[in-house]
Amino acid sequence: MSRSSGDWLPVTAGESGAAVFRSADGTRYAKRVAAEAAGLAAERDRTAWLSEHGIPGPRVLDWHSGDAGARLVTSAVPGVPADQVSAADLRTAWDRIADAVRALHEVPVRQCPFRRDLDSAVALARDVVARGAVHPEFLPVEQQGTPAPELMARLLPQVAQRRAEAAADTVVCHGDLCLPNIVLDPRTLDVSGFIDLGRLGTADRHADLALLLANARETWPDEERARQADAAFAERYGVAVDSDRLRFYLHLDPLTWGLDDVPGEEEACR
Repeated sequence: MSRSSGDWLPVTAGESGAAVFRSADGTRYAKRVAAEAAGLAAERDRTAWLSEHGIPGPRVLDWHSGDAGARLVTSAVPGVPADQVSAADLRTAWDRIADAVRALHEVPVRQCPFRRDLDSAVALARDVVARGAVHPEFLPVEQQGTPAPELMARLLPQVAQRRAEAAADTVVCHGDLCLPNIVLDPRTLDVSGFIDLGRLGTADRHADLALLLANARETWPDEERARQADAAFAERYGVAVDSDRLRFYLHLDPLTWGLDDVPGEEEACR
């Protein structure tokens, strides 16, 4: 990407190898990879698909792929990531976030061509663990001293049950639903849109809810407020939440992010 005109400003170069730029006027973002383009193409396809289904988020503006790599340009979603607001503002926005998540999860599954099913997630986790590529900082604090193969072994006996549950409760999931990927209007605290859609696909709704509720706990001032917020979200969202399934997906997700394919600094939810 040429920057001779001064139109593009670097945001970050994430550990994924994607260089990210913002247009000088703040209306566009560009991601560029120098080699493997499949992940960026997946984000392009999912972003384009979601924008056609009434869920707010970025629009694909340009795509280029060639021997030198690939570049994706999308519209910016105006606002501020939900992890950058105060606990009081997040609590004000909380019902609106629940409404936005419910709307995403209510997109008809049969219309979604992208899968994020449990078996593929487990296979990805097995590969990351086998390569010794688990990112330790992504693990829950209480698991950071435990060898990754042991963490994987704890999850495997639950897979058959979780697979059956997912078959009866599959929705269109964001795939990395944490506060940095939910953009709020700073004035109204309405949800402006979802961003970073490279993992979007059909999955058990708890795969999304586990990440969102756990990540929001970093904003709430204490455990009592966190429990109240969890209860308020579940009531507004309108579907009973299973704590065992939340725990399973919360422990599975960190094993699916390898050291060589973690999100960039501006995308990270851990």
